Amino acid sequence: MVDIKIVPTICPYCGTGCGINFVVKDDKIVGVEPYKRHPVNEGKVCPKGNFGYQFINREDRLTTPLIKENGEFREASWDEALDLVANKLKEVSDEDPNKVGFYACARSPNENIYITQKLARVACGTQNVDHCARICHGPTVAGLANTFGSGAMTNGFDSIKEADYIFCIGSNNMEAHPLFGRKLIQSKKNGAKLVVLDPRFTPTAKIADEYVEFETGTDVALMNAMIKVIIDKGLQDDEFIKNRTKGFEEMKETVQKYTLDMASEITGIKPEVIEHLAVEYASADKAAIVYSLGITEHSHGADNVMSTANLAMLTGNIGREGTGVNPLRGQNNVQGACDMGALPSDYVGYRKVEDQETTDWFNEYYGVNLPAKKGLTLVEMMNAAHAGDLKVLYIHGEDPVLSDADIKHTREALDNLDMLIVQECFMTDTAQCADVILPAAGWGEQEGTFTSGERRVQCLHKAQEPPEGAWLDWKIMEEIAVRMGVPREKFHYESSEEIFDEIRECAPIFAGMDRKRLDTPEALHWPCPSEDDPCQPLMHKDKFAHPDGLGIFQALEHKGPVEVVDEEYPLLLTTTRVLFHYHAAMTRRCETLDNEVKTGFIEINTEDAKELDIINGEVVKASSRRGSIAIPARVTDDIRKGIVNIPMHFAECAANVLTNSDSFDPKSKMVELKACAIKVEKFDEAVEIKTQLFKDGTVTDIAAEDYTTTIIGK
Repeated sequence: MVDIKIVPTICPYCGTGCGINFVVKDDKIVGVEPYKRHPVNEGKVCPKGNFGYQFINREDRLTTPLIKENGEFREASWDEALDLVANKLKEVSDEDPNKVGFYACARSPNENIYITQKLARVACGTQNVDHCARICHGPTVAGLANTFGSGAMTNGFDSIKEADYIFCIGSNNMEAHPLFGRKLIQSKKNGAKLVVLDPRFTPTAKIADEYVEFETGTDVALMNAMIKVIIDKGLQDDEFIKNRTKGFEEMKETVQKYTLDMASEITGIKPEVIEHLAVEYASADKAAIVYSLGITEHSHGADNVMSTANLAMLTGNIGREGTGVNPLRGQNNVQGACDMGALPSDYVGYRKVEDQETTDWFNEYYGVNLPAKKGLTLVEMMNAAHAGDLKVLYIHGEDPVLSDADIKHTREALDNLDMLIVQECFMTDTAQCADVILPAAGWGEQEGTFTSGERRVQCLHKAQEPPEGAWLDWKIMEEIAVRMGVPREKFHYESSEEIFDEIRECAPIFAGMDRKRLDTPEALHWPCPSEDDPCQPLMHKDKFAHPDGLGIFQALEHKGPVEVVDEEYPLLLTTTRVLFHYHAAMTRRCETLDNEVKTGFIEINTEDAKELDIINGEVVKASSRRGSIAIPARVTDDIRKGIVNIPMHFAECAANVLTNSDSFDPKSKMVELKACAIKVEKFDEAVEIKTQLFKDGTVTDIAAEDYTTTIIGK
């Protein structure tokens, strides 16, 4: 008799947090079905949710620890690998904890992330722990914390269905967050007007009531001009400003120079359109702002975020259903990774490292002596490694060789370490660079929780055993901590539930959550301070999260991209995701998804392509000051002239060979992934141009004329 069972879980891709059911046959995951009762997706799934399970039981799963010797990996026992890692971490952290760094995994359950930061802080004594929010929503955490006192989405996802007006800027929901995109469609059916602002005519723009094309990186100038219009016309909410905010007069003074003509010159939007946007937003009874990485991934990303907060506070569009500032998280548990203290500035629950009383509390709780001083961010750790100031880096489930700006710089930094430790399910591009690889369990093979972009903490359920030889992430880190001399009783857990109970003790925002309350389709939203608290998604209803309860207006100036176009590099590059892909380790191992989009492409405006004599589908050479790639051209009118776009998923034509790691946001340390100057050229047929392809763990050189056959299959 065939044994088939259904196991509920949460999708491991974007931050929407859709519920799905594993179909398990003979103790192996063989498919998924939509979770009909789930309140987020209501039985609907996107392509990634439908077919994204196919990577789980791939034959190339890592199942044996690997140690690199003389440039080659050899298999090792768990004892040998764990001893090697523990001894090196102890040696270097005993000498100087600042020479050790940790990357936590934003796709892993909360419990694993919490243990990652605990390993860093308790076993190594370092505050150098971060994760990939630094290069996606770090500016959201910094910007909304400065303005609202909490760096999280202000409303639940369903709140958008009550909006009258939706201001969607720098967010392509229909591809990056499709089930939230469905809620936008529901909002439109309820009578809301959807306005989308983007340099590209995206699938989201195509469902909008109004689409506004503008220049990449000019968000502050646009919103300052809108604020000036609102104030000049007396459309601001004076009562809200008086009773619930501070800093208004300074902000008001700053925006006075942002006339419609000035903003139009900067943004490329006609003055009357900017005025129209301002009046409609301010005049709506319930206006909501939606944004994502198009706002954040700039050298002024935190300023962009704070501009959205200024708009919302100015008009009283905060603390009510149908309003708010709604950042859409890119990864399934990037919200949770921030919540769990995988930040150099924050312990679990956003308790601040630099607050001496808070650090004293954690020192007593953990039995350690941590400094009340921020550690290094992800970007700073990579720069420190490049400079020789960071000796050991422990990467849990992240792939910076693909996702970080300026891949050449990243590879040089990793090569400069004394030891790179990678804890992974697959041989990623980053794992290729490792000195030690520790094979870990994956999605569907462990219990725990994910936290979605709306702060909904949801339970995961184990559907199958990990492959023989792969360990649970938190068990790996427990064994390392014990080998480093941490008493086992301080680092031992029988289950992920025990870990979450410790999280509840450390973070008041989770104190009221227990497994029984979480293990329902509705789950719970933080803050949840007590077990009788309803833990609803709406924040800032009566007061903001600052100690005095007031929101803080920020006086902001337009800065624009650091790297600007010139005669040599006349095009501005931006990067995106596509509907069928996520990061390479997962979706490119899902046959159905990979068949939909086999490789990357560069979107180029029809007029630009004509000037460069480039035709659709032609393989071109794209170059920046950092490197070059060969990549197929996609000629389209759906992107603004002077701007080009490359999806970031594809190692063989990696956008991040081109992007700039030198310019970053001083407030959040976000690198400028959404704007760098490049040039696009035809290949000279008489010259053999080469590009690096990363395939099956090897690096090969391939002539440009062979690229089409090898990669595109045409």
